[in-house]
Amino acid sequence: MECLDLTLPTPEENLAADEALWEAVEAGGAEVLRFWESSTPFVVLGYANRAEREVDLAACRARRVPVLRRCTGGGTVLQGPGCLNYTLALRIEERGPTAGIPGTNLWVLNRHAAALGALLNQPVRRRGETDLAIGERKFSGNAQRRGRRALLFHGTVLLDLDLALVAAVLPAPSRAPDYRGGRAHADFLMNLHLPATAVKEALRRAWQAIQPAVAPSPARLAELVASRYGRPEWTFRF
Repeated sequence: MECLDLTLPTPEENLAADEALWEAVEAGGAEVLRFWESSTPFVVLGYANRAEREVDLAACRARRVPVLRRCTGGGTVLQGPGCLNYTLALRIEERGPTAGIPGTNLWVLNRHAAALGALLNQPVRRRGETDLAIGERKFSGNAQRRGRRALLFHGTVLLDLDLALVAAVLPAPSRAPDYRGGRAHADFLMNLHLPATAVKEALRRAWQAIQPAVAPSPARLAELVASRYGRPEWTFRF
């Protein structure tokens, strides 16, 4: 597997880069592990989320926090400093662990739980369908998109995200795992307070992602931003 540590200048470009990496594997390219972390806060909706239900749009406008939409499922999250993102663009193996959605979730998250548990020297558990948690507190949410030959699996690792800002711009989600138990963001989410470099190295080792990857084409990123991630018609499609 190849590795790409690349944060682009804008939220729109960073979302586009994940899709472009998935497209490359779908076309027969090498599998990739990418890391990125936005320098500015923004909200990102899951593919099928309704902005009016999942986001306090007035609070976002008042705080100048952009609202965007990604191409994968899952819930709505706040991105920004202290939120490390990872991206896996993987081949789909018909008889392997990536053959279906539940198996892929299990395979990826169990690997991450083991790697991060060893780093933290305490148990990390897979909770709900796509969360990682310590005890009853979530620090990682994840989602995927599948094509014919490849899948995009990406997620967050909360290191030092502003959880007060999460509470200010995101109401309680419309769907939540049972273990949340109706808790507010401040009582449900947690930061790991680890250096990003340590988490990256743990995940690199877990995936044996050694060779450097080639960044997506700037032309393709511009196309995706112009046609999708930079368009209000895409963000507010529901």
